[in-house]
Amino acid sequence: MTASDPRGQVGLGRGTLVAAGAAIAVAAGVVGGVIAHFADGDSGSASKLTGSTCPATTVANAVLPSVVTLSVRTSTSSSNGTGEIIRNNGYILTNDHVISSAVPGGTIDALFTSGQTERATVVGRVVTLDLAVVKVEASKPLPTIALGHSDAVVVGQPVVALGAPLGLSGTVTSGIISALGRDVPLPAAGGKTARLPGALQTDASINPGNSGGPLVDCGGRMIGVNTAIATVPNSAGQSGGGSVGIGFAIPVDLASVVADQLISNGRFSPPYLGMSTVPIPASAAHQFGVDAGLYVQDVSANGPAAKAGLHTGDVITHINGKKISGPDDLVIATLRMSPGDKVSIDYVRNGKSMTTTLTLEAQP
Repeated sequence: MTASDPRGQVGLGRGTLVAAGAAIAVAAGVVGGVIAHFADGDSGSASKLTGSTCPATTVANAVLPSVVTLSVRTSTSSSNGTGEIIRNNGYILTNDHVISSAVPGGTIDALFTSGQTERATVVGRVVTLDLAVVKVEASKPLPTIALGHSDAVVVGQPVVALGAPLGLSGTVTSGIISALGRDVPLPAAGGKTARLPGALQTDASINPGNSGGPLVDCGGRMIGVNTAIATVPNSAGQSGGGSVGIGFAIPVDLASVVADQLISNGRFSPPYLGMSTVPIPASAAHQFGVDAGLYVQDVSANGPAAKAGLHTGDVITHINGKKISGPDDLVIATLRMSPGDKVSIDYVRNGKSMTTTLTLEAQP
């Protein structure tokens, strides 16, 4: 099984386009790993429903006016994806891979449900999280999508996906939340790797062209940004390209934080930890007296890690009580936090287990 993005070529006969031109294997960590999600908060009683379906007609009527089809053209190619209007003055949230080919030199056009098309410009991008914001000039307030809370989502909850699969604007599909906390890696622009931390897994049909579109609850509130699908390789080992009922959405709680920063500053700056770490190979973990962990390579003078008492050579084993399982765990755990928030870190120094509290700071 492979994971690919669901961006597609314009029109039905043009096939599908895989992110960065390649599919990647679904690692064991995607299927088996769990990223922490939070249980408090409430996006409404609709989020508590399980074992049923959403009133898709009602949801579609409420949400589709805020959903746009993004057509991207360069001198050599054309493709399409989806976005949702998050500010009534024209700001649209989407995936970075939907619009990356237009930077620089291409064009992005937003098609509204009214049939009107407007040229869009890029406000900001976060390649490694596969998120971007574009903007159209609005002569009047535009309909915006309602935002829910992904930390209130439960497995089995019915959901609806909206977008433009294979260029078919205004398409609506339904399903359920199949799993939570998936950590999904994807190839990204410039040869980089994007991560979808804590992604929502759904069986709602998502296909090329749905990328960047909303996954919503039964109340029409967005809980995720549809971003990737798993596909089954064909006999030649190539991606099948269509939906097999395993799709992944970026949680809205993360996406909205990123979007707000891109709109305000043109860039996303996660909280500053003041240290660099590398994962300890399993073969060497016993030498440090741990099962797994992150080795602290460097600690910045007067940075948050130094103020918390961490030293080069320490081995971090837990963050906020969650066992370290991957190289990005520190970053993922703090993505939705702000400067001033506190993080509990368990670590080992010279064979002795210790705990400290690190206070996050703004990027210097």
